[in-house]
Amino acid sequence: MGSGGGIHAFELVFLLLLMFVVIFAILARKLRVPYPIVLVIAGLILSLVPGIPRITLNPDLIFLVVLPPLLYNGAWLIPWREFKSNLVRICLLAFGLVCFTVAGVAVTAKWVFTGFDWRLGFVLGAVVATTDTIAAMAIAKNVGLPRGITDVLEGESLLNDATGLLALEFGVAMVVTGETPTLGSALLRLSYLTLAAIALGLIIGFVVEAIHRRIDDGPIEITMSIIVPYAVYLAAEAIHSSGVLAVVACGLYLSRHSSHFFSPSVRIQAWAVWDSLTFALNGIVFMLIGLQLPFVLADIREYSFLQLLRYGAIFSGLLILLRLVWMYPGAALAYFIRKHLLHQKAELPGPRQIFVLGWTGMRGVLALAAALSLPVTLANGAPFPQRNLIVFLTFCVILVTLVLQGLTLPAVIRALGLAGDSEHKCEEEEARRLIIEAALARLEETRSRDRGQLAEAYKEIEQRYRHRLANLVGKDEQGIEVDRASYARYLELSRNMLGTERETALMLRNTGRINDEVLRKIEHELDLTETRLSLIS
Repeated sequence: MGSGGGIHAFELVFLLLLMFVVIFAILARKLRVPYPIVLVIAGLILSLVPGIPRITLNPDLIFLVVLPPLLYNGAWLIPWREFKSNLVRICLLAFGLVCFTVAGVAVTAKWVFTGFDWRLGFVLGAVVATTDTIAAMAIAKNVGLPRGITDVLEGESLLNDATGLLALEFGVAMVVTGETPTLGSALLRLSYLTLAAIALGLIIGFVVEAIHRRIDDGPIEITMSIIVPYAVYLAAEAIHSSGVLAVVACGLYLSRHSSHFFSPSVRIQAWAVWDSLTFALNGIVFMLIGLQLPFVLADIREYSFLQLLRYGAIFSGLLILLRLVWMYPGAALAYFIRKHLLHQKAELPGPRQIFVLGWTGMRGVLALAAALSLPVTLANGAPFPQRNLIVFLTFCVILVTLVLQGLTLPAVIRALGLAGDSEHKCEEEEARRLIIEAALARLEETRSRDRGQLAEAYKEIEQRYRHRLANLVGKDEQGIEVDRASYARYLELSRNMLGTERETALMLRNTGRINDEVLRKIEHELDLTETRLSLIS
C-alpha cells in the first residue's frame, strides 16, 4: 500500500482508512448488513471522489502482513470436531473444486475472451479458483447460515489456498517460460506443499505450547500469539511449502490445547486483543478492495466499457455455475467415501443445503492480490499477455460474489427454509445442565468433609447453582443472603465450583459431546466470573 509523500503521508492514509472502517462499520450495524459488503461498496464510492488519496494494493502486504494473523485467528475459531467430521467434504472442495474450476476456466476462456488461449485461461482460473478465507468467515456468521454449512465453508476457505497457489505457480510458469509441468510433478509438489506445511505447523505449535505452559503473563503471551502466525508463515515459505497450511495447522493445534495453558485472565485479554486486531485488518482489507477501481480500469484501453461489463458478467456467471455444478456430485462422492470407505456415520446433505453451499463461493482480497502479483513481462521481455484484463475480471468476480451473492444470501436462506440452528442451542443447554449438576455433586462432597460447618456458605452457593439449573428448565428460585463471616468460604467454594465446571466442560469437549465453539463460550463466562471473584475477594 502506498501513496507517496513519505511517512507522514502514510500515517494520514492509514488513519483515514481506519476512520472510514469505523464509520462504515457503524453504518453496517444500523443497516444490519455484513460490514465487509458495506466496506467494499464504500471503497468503490470513495475511489470516485476527487481528492481522496489513491491507495494501491501491494500483494506482498496482503500475503505477508494481513493474511497470516487472519488465517491464524480463523483456525482458532473453527470447531475441531466439525472440521474433522467434515474433512472429506472440505478436501473435495479445497482440492477437487479448485482443480475443476481451473480446468473449466482454462477450457472455456479461449471461447469467451479475445486473445486468450488455454494457458492464460489456466492462469485466470488459478487466480480466482479459491474462496477467500477473510470474506467467508467475515460474512458467513452474519447472514444466518446454518452451522453445518458454515463449518464446511470455513474449512474449505482455510485449506484451498494451497491448491490455488500451486495452480497459479504452474500457470505462470507455462505462460512465462512455455514449460508445461507433468501430472507426476504436480502431485509431488502438492504432496510436499501440504505435508511439509502441516508438519512444520504442528512442530512450531508444540514448541509454542511448551512456552505458554511456563509463563502466565498477559502482555507477553498476547505478543507471542501475534508473532506466531508470522513466524510460521515465513518458516514455511523458507522451506518452499504452504505458509497458509502451516499457519492453519499451528492454529488448530494451539486452539485445541489452549484451555490447558491459558489462564482465565490471559484468555480474556487475548480474545479482546484479537477481536480488535482482526476487525481492523478485515476492515482495511475490504476498503482496499473497493479503492482499487481506478487502478483496475487505468490500464485497460483496448476494450469498450460495455465489452468490459459483458466480460465481467459472463465470467462471474461462469464461476458461479462451475461451483454449483461441482457441488451435487461432490456431495454424493463425499457421502460415499465417508459411509462406505471410512465407515463413518454420515448423511447425504439435502439439495437445499448443497445449493446454499454452492451459492457461498465468495472471493476476496486474496484473489485480487494473486492477480496483481502476476509478472509484468515474460522471460523474453515481452509484456505478460492480457494481464490487465485478468486483473479486471478478478475484480468483477470479487464484486459479484462478495456483494451480490452476499446480499442475496439471507433471502436465499429464508426462501429455502434453512434459517436457525436449534441443534447447536440444544447442545449448549445440555452442556450447561451437566456442568451445573457436576458442580452441585462436588459441593455435596465438600460439604460432607466440612461436617456441617459454615452451613450458610454452603446453602448460599447451592442456592445459586440451583437457581441457574432451575432457569434452564423454566423455573425460578430466590437466593438467600449470608453474613460476612461466611463470605470468605463462599468465595473459596465458588472458585472450587468454577474449577469443576471447567473440568466438566473440557471432558464434554474431549468426548465429543460439545464442540469447541460451545466450550469457548462457556469458558469465557467462567473466566469472567473468576475474574470478578478475584476482584471482590
